[in-house]
Amino acid sequence: MENTKKKGKLTIFFGYCAGVGKTYTMLNHAHQKYVENVDVVIGYIEPHDRKETMDLVVGLEQIPTKSIKYRNHVLTEFDIDAALARHPQLILVDELAHSNVPGSRHKKRYSDVEELLRAGIDVYTTLNVQHLESLHDIVESITRVKVNERIPDHIFDNADEIQLIDIEIDDLINRLKDGKIYSKNKIKTALENFFNTDNLIALRSIALRRCAERINLIADAKKKAFTKEHILVCLGTSPTNEKVIRTAYRMAQAFHAEFTALFVETKAQSSLPQKTLLQLQANLRLAKHLGADIVSTYGNDIPYQISQYAKTSSVSKLVIGRSYQKPSLLKKTTIVDRLSSIAPDLEIYIIPDTRTEHQKQSLNINNYLQTDPKETFITAIILMITTLLCLLLYQINPITTNTILVFILAACVIGLKTICPIYSILAAIYSILAINFLFVEPRFSFNIHSSQYTIIFICMITVSYSISALTRQLKKENILASLHAHSMDVLLETSQKLQLCNTYDEIINECCFQLYKMLKRTIILYPVKNDELQDPTIYTENAANSFDNNVYLSKNEKIVAQWVLENNKNAGASTSTLPNAKALYLAIRKKETIFAVIGIALAQKEELPQYEKSLLKAMLNEIALALDAMKQQELHNETIIKMNWQSNVEGEDT
Repeated sequence: MENTKKKGKLTIFFGYCAGVGKTYTMLNHAHQKYVENVDVVIGYIEPHDRKETMDLVVGLEQIPTKSIKYRNHVLTEFDIDAALARHPQLILVDELAHSNVPGSRHKKRYSDVEELLRAGIDVYTTLNVQHLESLHDIVESITRVKVNERIPDHIFDNADEIQLIDIEIDDLINRLKDGKIYSKNKIKTALENFFNTDNLIALRSIALRRCAERINLIADAKKKAFTKEHILVCLGTSPTNEKVIRTAYRMAQAFHAEFTALFVETKAQSSLPQKTLLQLQANLRLAKHLGADIVSTYGNDIPYQISQYAKTSSVSKLVIGRSYQKPSLLKKTTIVDRLSSIAPDLEIYIIPDTRTEHQKQSLNINNYLQTDPKETFITAIILMITTLLCLLLYQINPITTNTILVFILAACVIGLKTICPIYSILAAIYSILAINFLFVEPRFSFNIHSSQYTIIFICMITVSYSISALTRQLKKENILASLHAHSMDVLLETSQKLQLCNTYDEIINECCFQLYKMLKRTIILYPVKNDELQDPTIYTENAANSFDNNVYLSKNEKIVAQWVLENNKNAGASTSTLPNAKALYLAIRKKETIFAVIGIALAQKEELPQYEKSLLKAMLNEIALALDAMKQQELHNETIIKMNWQSNVEGEDT
């Protein structure tokens, strides 16, 4: 599908605080456009308790709001479907950073505005400086207020016009005291908190500076005066990582740099608590929200993985966080210390967060108590054989040292053959008890007459468990290496199989097979021909179960796929657009040309792991290239047929 629609223009009326006159000025501009015979409608105006503002609503056509029931309350929201059906030249949508009621198409109003712009409708909207994502930490540190409704900065930077609405701070405070901003019972609280003079001075300064930065960005883009800077931010599981990401984004804007967010996946990620995983997903979403290119690597040595990526990707600056460190007599080697030693040429910017307290990492006992029937059997057999072998050796040569060495060897073998830590611990305890009972005088008792055996036993349990732990670590590294190799194999196999396909249908079938093979999830694929969705192909392990299939082929699911086709953006489960869908829908595309829409079944509130997301992105690019090549070949064949036909007609005429 070629996106031939002319995109609408976005004008943002931007202020440093509520009450500066953004909505009033927006309505004034709308009336001027109306006088110029522009088709203007009001999509949504926040119900202000300000007579001068609400008087300007009169005389302009208004689209009725949509009522949504939520938690026994009926709330009104902007009706985007009615706006698209009306399709005016210009529409007014107040409060760009507003969060929509659950059940709306989009979670945020700025996504509604983006859809209007893609439909070719010009939009007037309003925004305060505290709602810009990159400035959240700065604003919070000044005002002590956490703003929950925020928009990605690229919407502000890419707007066609920014109208800065600025009034003197004394005038704003007088307006507040006169009851023109909030009701009289809220005035005192507002003056003592958000609307104190120091806060307003700082916010005004930030708003003016942010507008100046946007002008510089536009000027530099026209001059193409970009340096080859590449800023890398490291993603983690800490809540303070959000501040690090925002700081890195502001640096990338200041240096006009490429912006990448790196997440190092380790084996330990699979055993993280649910709260920690949710925080990690939130950090990943924030980085994507700010326009970072999300990449991931695999390995338990995090500093090494970061340094290797920085070298291969020509990273010039690394931004990393460092939270509160508990004072200790023994200095621990931190990630920053390791990075400084293994990548001395890399510029490292450390973002401290002194507000956070030391977070104690609770020991997850469940990780050490996990068992497996197969590994239990293996451990029991090895210990039984070891005991019998030691009894035999003791009869031949009654030296306790030999039995100790054999049991240590057995502990190493158990470490090689098992994954669960509990077996190494049990093997060490059993070894001590068995040696003490069977081979140390007095035999067949747990009494030890010589202190040297106590030291030997302590050394034995330390050595055996250390060796087992190192063995498990090597296994984890091998698993991660295998995972990386598997990714390369999947991409190579996909590319080779697609090259062997001779028809469009063969590519579609191979696409479904390869995606299912990788994700082990139901795949729904809608081919696109003549800018329309065709009958879907569904690929699942339980293909015979029509009931399960019908869930993904319902009318509501097709609406999501149609939205992806029309807007060329992801939608469905795990996104902020139509999140109640049963699947995540993505476009198989090359630039603006969409060849198909793919659906991946996901449970409610489930997200694909970052490893699968990266691999999926690469696979969809391969599939898009194959479909584009097939399309070009078909066009080439049609051209040859037409040329042959024309030459035949000309030959007959002569």
